[in-house]
Amino acid sequence: RGPRGEDGRLTMPRFQPGDRVRVLDIGRPGHVRVPFFVRHHEGLIERYCGAYPNPEELGHGRPGLPPVDLYRVHFRQAALWPDYAGAPHDTLEIEVYDHWLEPA
Repeated sequence: RGPRGEDGRLTMPRFQPGDRVRVLDIGRPGHVRVPFFVRHHEGLIERYCGAYPNPEELGHGRPGLPPVDLYRVHFRQAALWPDYAGAPHDTLEIEVYDHWLEPA
């Protein structure tokens, strides 16, 4: 993954713009920010958004630390929905935390 700082957080983002990633389905119940329709799908990192407290932990009253890297991921809509009737170049971008992503 890369070098870690004193707080245990990666000192450099794991992914860079243009990297191809796959969204995991880690089966975590409760407060998650990853829609089902993008799980198991591949997209491209559009940008690194920064590191923030983990909202899945915050949703349970915990501090959400260490911070988790957040990325904006770009998907082709036709790849997400096989019966998509829009233009073939239509896209969707969502923000996904690092622990939900793996290299594709």
